[in-house]
Amino acid sequence: MHSFRPQLLETLADYSREKFMKDLVAGVIVAIIALPLSIALALASGVSPEQGLYTAIVAGFLISALGGSKVQIAGPTAAFASIVAGIVARNGMDGLAVATVLAGILLILMGVLRMGSMIKFIPYTITTGFTAGIAVTIVVGQLKDFFGVTFQNSPVETVEKLEEFFSCFSTWSISAVAVGCVALAIQIVWPRFFAKIPASLVAVIVTAAMVKLLRLPVNTIGDLYTISTDLPKFTLPTVNYDIVAAVLPDAFTIAILAAIESLLSCVVADEMTGSHHNSNMELVAQGVGNTASALFGGIPATGAIARTAANIKNGGVSPVAGMVHAGVLVLVLVLLMPYAALIPMPCIAAILFVVAYNMSGWRTFVRVVRQSPKSDTAVLLLTFFLTVVFDLVVAIGVGLTLACLLFMKRMADVAVVEEWEYVEHTQAGKGRLKHVPAHVMIYEINGPMFFGAADKIPHIDEGGEKRVLILRMRSVPALDITALKGLRRLWEECSRAGVQLVFSHVNEQPMSVLKKSGLYQQVGKKNFCTNIDAALKRAMEL
Repeated sequence: MHSFRPQLLETLADYSREKFMKDLVAGVIVAIIALPLSIALALASGVSPEQGLYTAIVAGFLISALGGSKVQIAGPTAAFASIVAGIVARNGMDGLAVATVLAGILLILMGVLRMGSMIKFIPYTITTGFTAGIAVTIVVGQLKDFFGVTFQNSPVETVEKLEEFFSCFSTWSISAVAVGCVALAIQIVWPRFFAKIPASLVAVIVTAAMVKLLRLPVNTIGDLYTISTDLPKFTLPTVNYDIVAAVLPDAFTIAILAAIESLLSCVVADEMTGSHHNSNMELVAQGVGNTASALFGGIPATGAIARTAANIKNGGVSPVAGMVHAGVLVLVLVLLMPYAALIPMPCIAAILFVVAYNMSGWRTFVRVVRQSPKSDTAVLLLTFFLTVVFDLVVAIGVGLTLACLLFMKRMADVAVVEEWEYVEHTQAGKGRLKHVPAHVMIYEINGPMFFGAADKIPHIDEGGEKRVLILRMRSVPALDITALKGLRRLWEECSRAGVQLVFSHVNEQPMSVLKKSGLYQQVGKKNFCTNIDAALKRAMEL
C-alpha cells in the first residue's frame, strides 16, 4: 500500500518553518485567484455562487491533503460547467449530488485498480476536441449576461441558447456591454503591468464600484441569487433507482474528465517543479474530494492547471499550500461573501470569456487539423461538433468509438499474411536464400492477429501437392479469440487435406492463447518450433 501514500505525509518528514511560510504566501495568493473564478464557474454551472466556494474549500482541502501531487490545487473548473448545468436543469441538485458521488466512487476505484496510467490511452484528438467544444459552450452560455439580453425561455442546450440569444437580442443593454467590455479590457491589459495581482479580482472590484457609483441598470449577482454566508453543511441527497439511472452516464463523464484534467495538471506541475506525482493516489484523492464536495453542497472538482501553476510560481512547495488556500476561502465565505452580491453579471461573463479562451487551445486545435491524418482530424472535428451541439456524454462516447474503430482498421491494414517467394519461382539471386523442400509451403504473418485481421489467415484446398504448412509467427505480438478461431479452421482444413501444420517462433501471448484453447495440444508439441530453421527441419522429418 506504499503506492497509496499521500504526498502530504512524504513532505512533512522534513517540513520546516521556511517551507510553511512559502506555502502560506502561495496559498493566500491562490485563494485570491480562486475566489472570483469559483463564483463565476458556479454561476456558469447553474448553481448558486457560494457552491463554487464550497467546492474549492471541501474538495480543495481534501485533494491537497490526500493527493499524489505536492503542489496540485483543486476546485471547480470550466470543463464541468456545461455538463453540471445540464444535470441541474434535468435532474435538479439531488441529481447533481448523486452524479458527483458516483463519479467520486468511480475515481476511487480507478485509483485502487491502478488505472492512473491508463488515462494516456484517451486519444489526444478527443481531449483537444472536447476541450475546444467546452470553451465554445461556455462562451455561448455567457453571451446573455455579457450583452444584458433578457431571455423569454430558459434554454438548456448550447444550440437552444444561441437561438434564444439571437431571437431576444433586441433587449440588449448598452450599460451591460460597457461593464463587460471594461472587465474584459482589465483582464487583457492588467497582467502586462501588474502580474502579481489577479486581473479577475481587479475586474470584479472595478466593475462592482462602477455599477454601484454610477447606478447603472445592470444585473448583479445579488439581483439574481440569494447569497449565503453559511459554512458547508453535510446533506445526503435523495437516492433512488430512477435518479441513478438518469445520471449514471453523466457520472462516468465527470469521472473521466476529472481523471484526465487532474492528471494533466499533475504532469504540468511535474514539468515545472522537476518532481514526480503518484497518479493512482491522485485519482483516489480526486474521488474522495468529489464525493465530499457533493455531500457538502459543492459541485464536481478537479485539479486546476492555472491555479496549480500559480501556486508553483508563488513559491508553493507542499500540499499545505492547497490546504491554506481552502482555509482562506473559508474566511472569505464567512466575512466577505455578502459583497459578492455587488458583482455585475457582465463581469462574470467577461471572466468566463477569458477562461474559455485560455482553455480552448485554439492554436493547438488548428495545428492538429493542419498536420494530422484525415482520420484523426475527423475524430477531432466530430468530438468538437458533438460537444457543442449535444453534450460531453455523446461526444466522448462517439469520439472514443470512432477512434477505436480507426485504430483497429489501421492495425488490420498493418497485419499481413503472405506466402514466401521460393527461389525456384524467382529470378536467380533473388528471393529467400533458404532451401525449402518441394512438399513444404511457408506463410509468414506480420502484425497483431485480432478480429479485424482474422480473415487474412489462409485457406487450404484439398488435392494439393504440399504436405506441410509452416506458419511463421515471429512478428505476431498478440492473438485474440477471433484469430484463434481462424487458426483452428486452418488446422481442420489441413487435417482434412492431409497437410501437417507446423508453427514457427510463436511469441509468449499467442502461445498462451493457443495452450489455453487446447489447439497447442491438438497440433502437438513437436510441431511448435523455436525458429524457421527448426521448423524446416521438422518439415523434412515429416
